[in-house]
Amino acid sequence: MASTIFEKHTPGRKGYTLPANDVDIKLEKCIPNEFSRKEETRLPEVSELDVMRHFLELSQMNHCIEKGFYPLGSCTMKYNPKINETLARNDAFNNLHPFQGEGTTQGVLEIMHELQNDLAEISGFSKVTLQPVAGAHGEFTGLLIMKAYHDYNGNSHKNKIILPDSAHGTNPASVVLAGFEVVEIKSNDKGLVDIEDLRAHVDENTAGFMLTNPNTLGLFETQVEEISEIIHSVDGLMYMDGANFNAILGIVKPGEMGFDIMHYNLHKTFATPHGGGGPGSGPIGVRDDLAKFLPAPMVDKKDDKYFLDYSHTDNSLGKVHSFFGNFAVNLRAYIYIKMLGTKGLRRVSENAVINANYIQKKLEKFYDIPYKDQYCMHEFVASGDWQKEKYGIKTLDIAKRILDKGYHAPTIYFPLIVSEAMMIEPTETESMETLDDFINSMIEIAKECEENPDLLKNAPLNTPVRRVDDTLAVRQLNVKFEL
Repeated sequence: MASTIFEKHTPGRKGYTLPANDVDIKLEKCIPNEFSRKEETRLPEVSELDVMRHFLELSQMNHCIEKGFYPLGSCTMKYNPKINETLARNDAFNNLHPFQGEGTTQGVLEIMHELQNDLAEISGFSKVTLQPVAGAHGEFTGLLIMKAYHDYNGNSHKNKIILPDSAHGTNPASVVLAGFEVVEIKSNDKGLVDIEDLRAHVDENTAGFMLTNPNTLGLFETQVEEISEIIHSVDGLMYMDGANFNAILGIVKPGEMGFDIMHYNLHKTFATPHGGGGPGSGPIGVRDDLAKFLPAPMVDKKDDKYFLDYSHTDNSLGKVHSFFGNFAVNLRAYIYIKMLGTKGLRRVSENAVINANYIQKKLEKFYDIPYKDQYCMHEFVASGDWQKEKYGIKTLDIAKRILDKGYHAPTIYFPLIVSEAMMIEPTETESMETLDDFINSMIEIAKECEENPDLLKNAPLNTPVRRVDDTLAVRQLNVKFEL
């Protein structure tokens, strides 16, 4: 583990040179006595080189997409092109203020207007708002739109949202937060929505259905049009969780499959920063008759002028975020879309799907893959059941050993309907050489389970911090530095 900056301390060593103080000022006149220190601050005495090496060493302990492969299923940890970062940091954007008048922000409003329209075109929806700042925030906003729709039509009794058992964990949380009840239905033996179970749970109180497509097993829900007919037959609305949009980008449009509302994860699909709690962006797309419920304002254009449109405020949810969303994140997505164009966006999904199927096929002899009889989309779910039954090795042990191989571990124990789950998503940005190296490492680990199980039970062996008690760490979080 890296030494602390205090361990590099040597008395008398300095990393700075300040000019002599030639101003006669009494500190007690500048700083009230109650705020003045009574004893000297204990700071490390180090050289500038010591400081630089210390922080560089710390930065190298963190895993990031620039450092190594990051197959974190359902999170789409793809490479963020640096041109997006460079342009987003341009002073022309950074020096703007949200209170500036529309006459001085026409360029920014144009970008927001084009991004709204581009996202609508890509997904097949009528209108898009950029206000929500995360996927879960988008879910919540979409569900509020659903609630507003039913209240507007005098159907406030519609209080149930149906979810498959493969749903993202944020889905039921968003449902409850929006004031609905959760109704969970089963997946069938192919990992898709069980249509008969769905029919059994749909009634006059059904407000809508939330579905991720492809689902969290990495499988395309081929029955989505039938599902849509069932939900629409009771005037329910179809909500698509866009977390896995990276798999169908430029290939199919959710708005043309029967969905009425969808959130986009710009920080997954459109290569903007992701992880660590933010910032993110979760715009919402809706069909035409739901547009009046969208948060205000929208950006619109009239006579070659862009403006903030508040004309639909009678039925609008109002604002769901201060000002206009995370503009710098939206800007990165705008640049990404414009640089790739229609054909490039389609290639993103095609390559993501090819990469995932390649790894799945290569690993099917070494790990249990519950749904290997069908093609996956951009990700797939393997299981550590074989290793657990034969050698007492859990998926957690395999994930810890993957860290020793220089990779971030895939998502584990999700989705919940797969025992000892490992959700692997390679994304489109990884080369075949990287995929082959990862595959070989996974095969090596499968052999280690048989030949040296204690190695996995003690992994990781070469990380800065060895295995921790994950449950205790969550319950007794303590990140304070103590001497």
